[in-house]
Amino acid sequence: MLAAIEADETDEGLTAARKGLERLCLVTRTVKPVDEMIRFVAGPDGKVVPDLDRKLPGRGAWVTATREAVAKAVRSNALARAFRGKAAAGPELVELVERLIEKAALEALSLANKAGCVIIGFTRVETALAEQHVAVVLNASDAAEDGVRKLEAALRAAVAAGQPRPLRADAFRGEQLDLALGRSNVVHAALLAHSASAGFLARFLRLARWHGDGPAGGSTAGGSRN
Repeated sequence: MLAAIEADETDEGLTAARKGLERLCLVTRTVKPVDEMIRFVAGPDGKVVPDLDRKLPGRGAWVTATREAVAKAVRSNALARAFRGKAAAGPELVELVERLIEKAALEALSLANKAGCVIIGFTRVETALAEQHVAVVLNASDAAEDGVRKLEAALRAAVAAGQPRPLRADAFRGEQLDLALGRSNVVHAALLAHSASAGFLARFLRLARWHGDGPAGGSTAGGSRN
C-alpha cells in the first residue's frame, strides 16, 4: 500500500530518507517508489543540490526522476518553496542532474568492463548475440546507421532463435564509450548478463527513465541519434 502523503514536502533528514520506500513527488503530487525519484537537498551555498545516491545530510525534497519533471520543478519554483526559500534552483540544475546520471552509468560500465563483462566491436557483438546471453547492446549515438541496422537484425535473429531480448543503449557518444572502456573508436559494444553487470543495468534504467523511456526490453536510452 502506498505511504500516506505527508503535509511537509521534505523528508526529515538523511536517516528518515533511507528508511522510506516511497516519497511524495513535488511535481506530480503522487507517491512513488524512491528508486523512481531523485532526492534534492539545500546546499551550503544556497543552491538546490541533487542527491542521486541519497547520502547527503539535511532535509530532502523528492521529484520523479525524469527530465520533464525536474524541469517543471525548476520552472514552477517547487523546489525553492519546499525548502522555504533557503535554496534556489536555476535552469542549470536540469543539466547538472543529467550529467551526473550519465556519469554514474558510464562509471558503472567501466567497472563492468574491468570485470570482463563487456564485448567491444561489431563482429564480436554480432557473434555474442547469437551465442551468449547479452543484457545490453550499446551503439554510439554517432554510429553509422548501417551498422546499427545490421546489429538490430542480428538482435532480432537471436531473439527469434530463443535468446532473451537485450536492452539497447544509444545514449552515449563514441568518445564517452572510449573513455569508459579504455579503448579508442568504440562504436558498438555489448554487456553480457552477469552479476557484475547489475550496477550498469540499474544506472542504465535510471538514465532511460530520465529520458522518458520505459524499462521494457528493447528500450533505447538517450533516443535521438546525431
